[in-house]
Amino acid sequence: MRDIIILACEACKNRNYTTTRNKRKHPDRMELKKFCPSCRKHTPHKQR
Repeated sequence: MRDIIILACEACKNRNYTTTRNKRKHPDRMELKKFCPSCRKHTPHKQR
């Protein structure tokens, strides 16, 4: 039911985080605002 997904920074394209999502509740790609250690600021992270 739940998938493990990788979140990548939109600015620098580094893959920084892994998380899980429910396929039924979130059928589209997820986007979260997270801290990027490479950019050293909060940026949108999208599912890759």
